[in-house]
Amino acid sequence: MKLKCIALAVSLLAAGASFAATDADVDNSFQPYKKGFPTVAGLSAGTTINKSNVEQFKDAFDPGLYEMVKDGWVDINVAASTDFPQPKAYIEATRKNLGKVKLGANNGDLEGYAAGRPFPEEPDLKDPRAGEKLAWNFKYGANYGDSGAIYPFYWRYRNAATGQIERTIKFEFHFLNLMHRVEQAPIPEITPNPSKIYRGTYAKVYEPAELKNTQLLIQRFDDDQKLDDAYLYLGFQRRVRRLATGQTTDAFLGSDMMIEDFEGYNGRVSDMKWAYKGVKNILVPFFNHNEQMHLTDEYKESDGYKFVDFHGRGNCMPNVTYQLRKAYVLEATPVNPNHPMSKKVMYLDSQTMYPGRVVIYDRKGALWKNFTIGKSHPDHHLPGNKGSNVSLDDSFSQVDMQAMHCTTGQFKTHIDAKLNPPGLFQVQNMRGGD
Repeated sequence: MKLKCIALAVSLLAAGASFAATDADVDNSFQPYKKGFPTVAGLSAGTTINKSNVEQFKDAFDPGLYEMVKDGWVDINVAASTDFPQPKAYIEATRKNLGKVKLGANNGDLEGYAAGRPFPEEPDLKDPRAGEKLAWNFKYGANYGDSGAIYPFYWRYRNAATGQIERTIKFEFHFLNLMHRVEQAPIPEITPNPSKIYRGTYAKVYEPAELKNTQLLIQRFDDDQKLDDAYLYLGFQRRVRRLATGQTTDAFLGSDMMIEDFEGYNGRVSDMKWAYKGVKNILVPFFNHNEQMHLTDEYKESDGYKFVDFHGRGNCMPNVTYQLRKAYVLEATPVNPNHPMSKKVMYLDSQTMYPGRVVIYDRKGALWKNFTIGKSHPDHHLPGNKGSNVSLDDSFSQVDMQAMHCTTGQFKTHIDAKLNPPGLFQVQNMRGGD
């Protein structure tokens, strides 16, 4: 009888069943620091970590950033850890839907989801599908809230050995949730939406001239088993073409980034096998934008906004402060054996469910790329973002450690529904003219 009970428990886990989460789980998920922030012996606000003392603080690093500091790529300036609250309506939606969400039989199947964080309970290493649950928390996270925009958004391609800037691209990016909305009207869904598109991503290039009006549109379906629809408009060709699935893992516009890399991971849950590897307290670039000491005035914005600057080898890393935060170590292994990477390890922030650090390994299992995503608190950014409780993407760095090359990004993020009309996320919009 005991063996039968164990077998039943294992089969329930494999099928995605789990004990119902509680209000206490929700509180712990969104307030992981209510009993205090994590600590590492000798580490405090104001500490600078470089190759001379990094061994002392090795436990505070993911393997990729540790190697960079050890090899003299970059110094890390530490600030106090702070709270990054999430949108109140998103938290309440999580409470409202407690116990209604479960995994389906197959990776990429989710049942009963309406809104909020699907699995607010603490992940369990004994749960064989804990990684998959974290992947769903990431997919349905509150990044950009119901909608957000980045304008301007500067990408730079850099030679990491010499620091030479090879190209600067000026973008605008837009993000819109068409379903599972919690704050911006209409709630819960923008209609008509016959294809059940969950989220749209739209980007447009303004500079340089040879890429002007290049546009990218990604339509992600709520049904994770359906392939994304992705379209590219090349201004010089004046036509829209649909991207083949494999093209999302090609270098995007010659950068070090794949489309699949956007926001840490821009793919379907079903495209990866997910493994939860435990909790690690690591240094990540979460900060207050307006309090940073090294903002650049290179780009002249009419409102006086200044972008994050870069430093380190090749000026490849954002020059911001880092703080020690609780992260879930989530390993993603491609289902497609022809994928250019063997795995990526995302360090999901336990409060926001978005990664400040991602480490990517090549097909042979060697460290390939270091991906850093800087996050600003919205109350210390543009006035229009104050009170949104949306942790803002503020900078990024994708460093190809093998090619000695990097792509950097500087954001001006706006949480403003008026900047993201639904028509912007339709293929017809891309043909609207130059």
